[in-house]
Amino acid sequence: MSSDNKSHTLNEKYATDNGAHEPGSLAAHVRGRQFSVDPEDQTMVQGDQYALHRDLKGRHMQMIAIGGAIGAGLFIGSGGAFQTGGPASVLLGFMIIGFMVYLMMQALAEMSVMYPINGAFTMYICRFVDPSFGFACGWEYAIKGINNSAWIVPLLVALVAIQFFGVRGYGEVEFALSILKIIACIGFMILGIIIDCGGVPTDDRGYIGARYWHHPYEAFLNGFHGFCSVFVTAAFAYTGTELTGLAAAETANPKKEIPRASKQVVWRIFIFYIVNLFLVGLIVPENSPLYSGEGSTSRHSPFVIAIQLAGIKVLPSIFNAVILIAVMSVANSCTFGSTRTIQALAANGMGPKILAYVDKKGRPVAVVILQLLFGCLAFINLADNGGTIFNWLLSLSGLSILFIYGGIALAHIRFRAAWKAQGHSLDELPFRAAFGVWGSWVCLFINVISLIAQFYVALYPIGGPYLDADTFFQLYLAGPLLIFLYLCWKVYSWFARPQDRPLFIRAKDIDIYTGMRDTQVDISGPNVPDEQRRASIMELQEEKKKRGVKDWVLAFLRNIF
Repeated sequence: MSSDNKSHTLNEKYATDNGAHEPGSLAAHVRGRQFSVDPEDQTMVQGDQYALHRDLKGRHMQMIAIGGAIGAGLFIGSGGAFQTGGPASVLLGFMIIGFMVYLMMQALAEMSVMYPINGAFTMYICRFVDPSFGFACGWEYAIKGINNSAWIVPLLVALVAIQFFGVRGYGEVEFALSILKIIACIGFMILGIIIDCGGVPTDDRGYIGARYWHHPYEAFLNGFHGFCSVFVTAAFAYTGTELTGLAAAETANPKKEIPRASKQVVWRIFIFYIVNLFLVGLIVPENSPLYSGEGSTSRHSPFVIAIQLAGIKVLPSIFNAVILIAVMSVANSCTFGSTRTIQALAANGMGPKILAYVDKKGRPVAVVILQLLFGCLAFINLADNGGTIFNWLLSLSGLSILFIYGGIALAHIRFRAAWKAQGHSLDELPFRAAFGVWGSWVCLFINVISLIAQFYVALYPIGGPYLDADTFFQLYLAGPLLIFLYLCWKVYSWFARPQDRPLFIRAKDIDIYTGMRDTQVDISGPNVPDEQRRASIMELQEEKKKRGVKDWVLAFLRNIF
């Protein structure tokens, strides 16, 4: 059967009405209308002319999962958390948010394996929750990515050049940079243990142990107030973890690589975040004057401060270079994430059509050019009040990642409800989240608590001023922006897109068939007889039973390493 005939047959098979639909229209997501794509095609979502390419290999996905998110949030942002919350608050806060991120990644992996479509979590929120909420989350996430990548001209030029090499270029650069970051993290863990045990001759503090966790120092600095201030910093530090789901549409084998990457998240969180931050809390006092130093005496990174306090020469400069590499890596990931999100939104009618254009090499050229223009905002720092303007722009991205994580958890809850309401079994899923739908409920609960904690800190910031409008919006501007974007799309769709008007989509009306891989269609397709479905499930279960202890051990080790 030709690809054209197969695509036409599948469209007729899955369509819920006889109306005409444009490829990639949002109606296809929300009301069960089918995209005009072949499930065996290289992508699930078509751009304006050409499709994105599946050029990311397994090694790219593994390195993105392990080291992709390690960057400024960990190496620099954690310093502010130590100053306001103390070492115990930082450790506990990062553990709580890390657990939330792990639950989110499990939910995202389950949906990404089933529907490896461009736009990933943004499109899942549109389909399973509400198009207006997906529109708001998607554009806020894209704006966050643009702002985070717009720092200095050389960096901006390098980022644009990488994007013009396509997804393979992004994968190769991220692979190399992640290796360097991982080596740096492991090296610091070894050095941190040596410093804490008094093994550095130039460190006159000798054996440190847990000195900075006891009087006269404070493990929980500023009490509950300081603890609440850590959550958003932790969420920002974990930003980028979700990119493994976003890259599903450009991964050669998403069914294999996405679950593996999602399982590795827990090891990355524990080893590279929790262990490193625990060591920093042991060897750097929260009141170190180097945190607030000016000019050449400033060491805003707690990792650099730890090396400086130990009296080690040259190494602080080397670690600063590592931080610059980490910043480059995170900016590269943000650029990738925002380009794919904007392209997917435009392809689904939620942005200018020109931004959906993808060239023959699978590059969203129009969006890359848009990013270059936004990157020129870095020049506003040259103005007299440029710093203030730029801080307001950056405040847009402060909470956006929490809204995305909460949206993913909510989308997974709604997906499971729709899957059950339409008569399907969990045994049909090619990958299931480790904690099921309850994990997503816990993730959503932690997410809401984090947003409430940040709201409290925005109203009553540590050190004041209290109830100050400027301070509040610099800390919480992403919240009002999300509501504004939601209302804009809801009002627009009321007149222009009647299918997007409902505030709530019933589970039995949610589209669970668009974008399924061809192998999944044979099991869970809408016209598959119950007998055939049960036979397919039994066959899958028999294959699992044939796996011996050796197979399970090897699979476990592969997931770790």
